[in-house]
This record gives sequence, structure tokens and C-alpha cells, in this order.
Amino acid sequence: MTSTRLFVFARHAESTANVARTVSSNSAHPVWLSARGKVQARQLGVQLAGIDIDLAVATRLQRPQQTAQLALGDRNVPLLIEPGLDEIDIGDLDRAPIEVFWDWEQHHGPNERFPHGETVNEALLRYRSSLRRLLSRVEPVTLVVLHQCRQRCSLASSRGQMSSRSTSTRPSANASTISVGERSASSSLTT
Repeated sequence: MTSTRLFVFARHAESTANVARTVSSNSAHPVWLSARGKVQARQLGVQLAGIDIDLAVATRLQRPQQTAQLALGDRNVPLLIEPGLDEIDIGDLDRAPIEVFWDWEQHHGPNERFPHGETVNEALLRYRSSLRRLLSRVEPVTLVVLHQCRQRCSLASSRGQMSSRSTSTRPSANASTISVGERSASSSLTT
């Protein structure tokens, strides 16, 4: 009998960039969790306490890694860094006020490159490739801590709604989770 695998996607907890209302996509400019974010990450751990997690996955940016580590606490769960799930590369807009990012996005299409960055559609292809890599693994339960855009794309993808418009930049709650079964995750990659 084959058991169903479970993927729990969580947005990272509140970061210092969230507090400052700036955007951050470059791992060369470290952004850590705020004091409130550390509390949120530990609360995420309480929410996940009844789930036997076999693998944690985070991006190269510090805030998802720190969220995963605080949420898992003393559990002996390996942490895999998956660069393909990194925040969208917003190039010159890195460290800009969030409103500047929202304005740029509102006036540009998903095939238009952020200044010295990538396009939304390029990022979507990168995320899809990363999800395929995760699906090829064997762990029964995987916690994936990522960024708001990735979390929304993952949710839309699992519902068969993957598109460049799935990347809405309006805030979702920090340290919020979405659980997706293997079948939903797999079927989203064939569309």
C-alpha cells in the first residue's frame, strides 16, 4: 500500500524587511527575522507539533532558514536549501520600499524583466522545476518554508490555477501554512 505524501508550505515569519516595508531578494544582503518574527516562527512550531516532519526545505535567504530552524526547535529534521525557491530576483529594486515594488509590478507584465533581475515568468519556471525536484524525493512529510510569492504560487499551482497573476504582491500572513498532498502537487506540474 502506497501512502500519500504531504507538503506543508509556510511563509517565513516576519522579517526586519517586513517591518521596514522594504523588499529583499538578494541573499548577499542578509535579512533576519524581527523579534515578532521569532515568536511567529516558534508559534508555527506549535502548530506543526503533531506532524512528523521528515525534511525541511528553505531558500538561500536567511528568513526562511531561520523560520524553519525556530519552528522545528530541537527536532532532528534535516534542512535542505533549495535555491530554485528563492525570492524572485527583483534586481535594482532590492531594498526599495514595498510601494515602489508594487508600483513597478502594476505597470509591467510578467514577461518584463525587473531592472537587472528576472521576469515573473522566469521565476515561475524556476519554482516549477524546484517543485519537481521536491516531488522526486521520498520523504513522507516535507515542510517547505519560502516567501510570499512562492507560497501563493504553490497554492495556486496545487489548485490548478498557476499563472503569472498568481504572484499577487498583497501581503499574506507571516508564518501562515498551506498543506498540499502529493497528488495535487504532481497534477499542478502537468498543466
